[in-house]
Amino acid sequence: MAIDRQGTGLTVIRLCLGVFFVFEGIGKVAWLTDASILAGRFHGWLGDAAAGSASRWYLEHVAIPGVQLFARLVPLGEFAAGVALLVGFWTPLAAFLAFFMVMNIHVASGALFKMSFLTNGYGLPVVGSTLGLAIGGIRLPFSLRK
Repeated sequence: MAIDRQGTGLTVIRLCLGVFFVFEGIGKVAWLTDASILAGRFHGWLGDAAAGSASRWYLEHVAIPGVQLFARLVPLGEFAAGVALLVGFWTPLAAFLAFFMVMNIHVASGALFKMSFLTNGYGLPVVGSTLGLAIGGIRLPFSLRK
């Protein structure tokens, strides 16, 4: 009996990311009732953002004006994506939503534009894994999978 190494590897990544996002969501439960926690983080990042940078623009025009909504969506989205990844429910969609959330945080914080993004455990490994699961689960017309 042959082991499906590729499938097993993707399952391990899916489960690890699922646990990661469940606990990230749990860690942000306080945001549901107190958006000032997230607002404080945004204003801290705004103070560090260079004039004219993509991070500054994103914070001023998207993140800070929407902080009340994001403070509720982020913990719920992380928790829901994590559970979906753990149980294997709509994996490509859950992984894409997780990827989208992670990218928003990295753009807002400016981390995406720094060399340390490549070595930060929350950076490239999470972004690459979520994107890989999202793309890996989609059947493309030119796919080699049967």
